[in-house]
This record gives sequence, structure tokens and C-alpha cells, in this order.
Amino acid sequence: MKIIDSALTLVMVLGGSTAAQHPSMPAGMSHDEHLRAMAKDKALKERGALAMGFDQNKVAHHFLLNASGATIAVTIRDSTDRESRLQVRSHLREITAAFAKGEFGKPVETHAELPPGTATMTTNRHLITYRYNERVDGAEVVISSSDAATLAAIHEFFRYQIVEHKTGDPLTVSPKVRGARSGGPPGHDRSFQQVGAPSAAGLLQLDVPIANHR
Repeated sequence: MKIIDSALTLVMVLGGSTAAQHPSMPAGMSHDEHLRAMAKDKALKERGALAMGFDQNKVAHHFLLNASGATIAVTIRDSTDRESRLQVRSHLREITAAFAKGEFGKPVETHAELPPGTATMTTNRHLITYRYNERVDGAEVVISSSDAATLAAIHEFFRYQIVEHKTGDPLTVSPKVRGARSGGPPGHDRSFQQVGAPSAAGLLQLDVPIANHR
């Protein structure tokens, strides 16, 4: 009897360990398809860690569509993880400047392909405003445009990110802009940096963070 009880206990432990290591298989997906999906996710996180400079398992990505564009938000999972917070902020500051120049090297490094929408975002970069905001738990980049074709490209780029990163964010457009300077959720500070639409001379505008004006 003791042998049977021990065997059952071992099966339960091993089963629990396996469940902890592998996410449950979605309905309608074969075992082989599930294994391929897990391998793809693992490779994405590994490439993302190299491209972005931080452990993908220590942060949460969100890609939020709105009527005037979209917001990239990256937040730390552990509020005491100061190192990851600094790394997130450094990465988002970097891509704010790069995207404004029409450079999407980091997404290519992460996804091993050029995400949809980026060709139009590069061509029409002078029609897009990028704003970097810091949050207590990380940072975000607010992207906006008043040009219909450019806006459609931004949304296409973000829907791709939502699907690839499996963030669970809505694929539909919210009527409100979500961000630190537009009534966003609590946990933001006032610091921001904007790289925006060009002046009459065609030059990008770069605003000094508000914190420097205090």
C-alpha cells in the first residue's frame, strides 16, 4: 500500500513539475504544433533579450491601439527590480529616436523579419510623432499621426506585435489615447521626451524632458 501511495505521489509531483514548465496546450492545437509554438516563443524571447537589453521574463509588454496611433508600454514585473527598469527605459528612449528616423532595426532583430507597417512608417516618418514617457514601473512610447495611411500602418505594426508577443491586448482601436500625458493610469512621473512631426524646414522637434524645467 505504501508503495502505491509513493508511486501516486511521484506521478503527481512529476505532473505538477511538467505543468509548471510547459503552458497548457490550446484547444484545437496538436502536440507537435504546441511544441513548435513554444520553440518559436522561446526563440523570440532570446532574440528580444539581445535586441532590447533585458530579460523578457522580467517585464510585461503591452501594445495599445487608439484613434490617433498607439502606445508601447513595457513594465517590470517586480517593483524592486531597479536594473530591469533602467534597462527598459534605456531601450524605449533608444527606439523613440530610432523610429523617428525610420530605423526599425530592433524589431527586425527581435522578430527575425521586418514587421508589417514599418515600410510606410519609414516613408512617412515626417508625419509621425513619437513621445517617450517614464512610468514608475517602466516606460512607454506614444506614437501618433493624423495621416490616414500612416495611421493604418501604425495599427498594422502594433497588431503584429500583439500577436507575436501574445500580450492579449485588444486588436481593436480604443477611442482614447493611453499615456502619461493623456490621463493614463497612475504610476507615471512627468518626465517625457518627444521626437515629432517636422517643422516647416523639415527638421524633427526634440523637447527637453519636463523634469529639467522644474
